[in-house]
Amino acid sequence: MLPFHQAVKDDFSAVNQLIIEKLHSDVGLVENIGHYLVEAGGKRLRPLLVLLTANALGYKGKDHLSLAAIIEFIHTATLLHDDVVDMSNLRRGRPTANAQWGNAPSVLVGDFLYSRAFQMMVGIGNMDVMAILSDTTNIIAEGEVQQLVNAKDPKVNEENYFRVIDKKTAILFAAACEVAATHCGGTAAQRDALRLYGRHVGVAFQLVDDALDYTGDAATLGKNVGDDLAEGKPTLPLIYAMRTGTPAQAELIATAIRNGDASQLPAILDIVQATGGMTYTLDAAKAQVQSAIAQLQHLPDNLYTRAMKELAEFSLARSF
Repeated sequence: MLPFHQAVKDDFSAVNQLIIEKLHSDVGLVENIGHYLVEAGGKRLRPLLVLLTANALGYKGKDHLSLAAIIEFIHTATLLHDDVVDMSNLRRGRPTANAQWGNAPSVLVGDFLYSRAFQMMVGIGNMDVMAILSDTTNIIAEGEVQQLVNAKDPKVNEENYFRVIDKKTAILFAAACEVAATHCGGTAAQRDALRLYGRHVGVAFQLVDDALDYTGDAATLGKNVGDDLAEGKPTLPLIYAMRTGTPAQAELIATAIRNGDASQLPAILDIVQATGGMTYTLDAAKAQVQSAIAQLQHLPDNLYTRAMKELAEFSLARSF
């Protein structure tokens, strides 16, 4: 458990228990895959943001626990579908669900998790929450399709890249904060600030994730290094290196992206480092974290708000 989890450790444990309860199904395969995913752990930053936001605003009810579980179910559903689309075989240091059970069960259990999340939303009965999360899941789907369109296209520019990560990743971080603020008594100004905080943290998280694909190691990351290149994903370190490198360097990277070929990974790593692509990406992430922290001035200064600052800083400093 990371330090900022400690602020809401009892709530966090309660959410984990609720997730297990809500995974119940009469179909054994649903529960098997669901429990496999839950037991894989992960940082659970998105549900954690729900808990921290609710507590920062002084909320005393229990609905924030359901909201946190809903956010985690939506996130897990996207992971199941992502791994099928990307043909990934390793996540969080273990074989992916599609590697274990096949693509069809992974897609269908992802659908189960989406629909369970919406069942739980109905149980909460807040139409504003329903509106935020229905819009969010739609935007995530758009982002996933756009990323698919961008795959193996070395002409993708920085603006297009940021548009995709905003839709695919940052929007759920933003929604986690916004639904908690909406349901747990936040003012309009606090709702806006928390949505922006979550969005900036989400962008920073994805930028660091994309950098780690070229600087981390599989044991620490829990996934294969170079996966993005093997999938032909034009991420920011590569986009910057192609823009600033020599024509020969740019063509080497472009060819690897077009072919989804990681065989030249060592040479590409050298180019990314030599052109400053990694520094550029991490500087962009740092700016996002600073923007996120600036939004916290709209919240009361308490244990939970300070934990949110720590969480934002972690998104930049993490190695996994």
